[in-house]
Amino acid sequence: MVSIGSLLPRPVAFWLLTCVLGLLLFASAAPSPLYVLYQQTWHFSPLVLTAVYAANALALLVTLLFVGSLSDHLGRRPVLLAAVAVELASMVVFAEARGLAWLFVGRIVQGIATGAATGALSATLIDLQPVGSRLGALMTNVASAGGLAIGALSTGLLVEYGPAPTRLVYWLLVTAFTAALPLLAVLPETVTPDGAWLRSLRPEVAVPAVVRGAFAALLPSIVATWALAGLYLSLGGSLVRSVLHLHSHLAGGLVIVALQGTSALVAVAARDWTVRRSLLVGPVALIAGVALALIALRTGSAVLFFVASALAGVGFGPSFSGALRTLTTLAPADRRAEVVTAVYVLSYLALSLPAVAAGLAVSHFGLTGTATWYGAAVCLLEALALGGTLLRRAPAAAAATAAATGTVPAPGAVAPCPRALAAQAH
Repeated sequence: MVSIGSLLPRPVAFWLLTCVLGLLLFASAAPSPLYVLYQQTWHFSPLVLTAVYAANALALLVTLLFVGSLSDHLGRRPVLLAAVAVELASMVVFAEARGLAWLFVGRIVQGIATGAATGALSATLIDLQPVGSRLGALMTNVASAGGLAIGALSTGLLVEYGPAPTRLVYWLLVTAFTAALPLLAVLPETVTPDGAWLRSLRPEVAVPAVVRGAFAALLPSIVATWALAGLYLSLGGSLVRSVLHLHSHLAGGLVIVALQGTSALVAVAARDWTVRRSLLVGPVALIAGVALALIALRTGSAVLFFVASALAGVGFGPSFSGALRTLTTLAPADRRAEVVTAVYVLSYLALSLPAVAAGLAVSHFGLTGTATWYGAAVCLLEALALGGTLLRRAPAAAAATAAATGTVPAPGAVAPCPRALAAQAH
């Protein structure tokens, strides 16, 4: 694809966007280690805590539905500039937060920014990747998972050892996003505006009839993986503090690192796996990791809990990537965008709504009881999906084709632009 108005070399622009993606996910994870501190300071319940978390995911989902393909028509550069400017504003809201309402506003604005950046970022990385490579898909995955892991770890360190624990990380991010804006302004533009941007704002969610059987069979796995991520990102810090009695704020960040950092490493190691291998290994690893994590919570073993979380991280990527690649392969070429959109609508709903339900359950069953039932549900859903894979023999041709498709984000991360993914699949 020819760049329009190229002011930065394409390789430089590619790696710059990879860093911006990582920075966006860094910012997305930054509040997670702080939730416990916010809760102690402003005295709100676990239900409210998970609602604050879910507000981000739901705002992201709604924005993605309406503007996910906007950059295909308006241009990549203006959409990215606007999204990063909105993200910067959300960091200011967090830095100056004076109460619970500020957290809701900050998370909603941040979700809008991430949703707006979603299509433009993933599509531009695919536009700028070397011809014939899948580097754009790989770096989307690595930057997303790595950004979440580094964000949680860095915030935990700053909260534990730095000054102004609820402000410093956000002002550092304000500085970083401010520095990124002039660099984004000189990105090579890879799209010629076509004037059809208003029509692109109509949300469409559908699953073609030919894919519905496979979609129903893989639905349990998609829900399980993203629901688990939602639990870690919302209540992970509370679990390590209240159940495992680790009172360091760094521990709240490390539990997310265990899940997301492992996911980033597996994204690289498993990039050439077949679909069937992903759909077998992923659920097994995730079930084993969750089961061990529940044992750790019952016995109070922090070491086992972190090991189990890492094992669950090994399972997340292959489980979801195998499902996505299967569905995009089975879908007719001209309807892949619909399938991808449907998958991510389901994914972001699973990322947010079960976490809110967990927050509600905590008041009745406690953190350990809630985590036990939640984890058991995740294991049951993954077992159903695994059984379906064992009983179903995917066509060899579909499995071979699927190896070339799919950009798989980390939990809570930037999803691929449906049109970009559909184009990459050809």
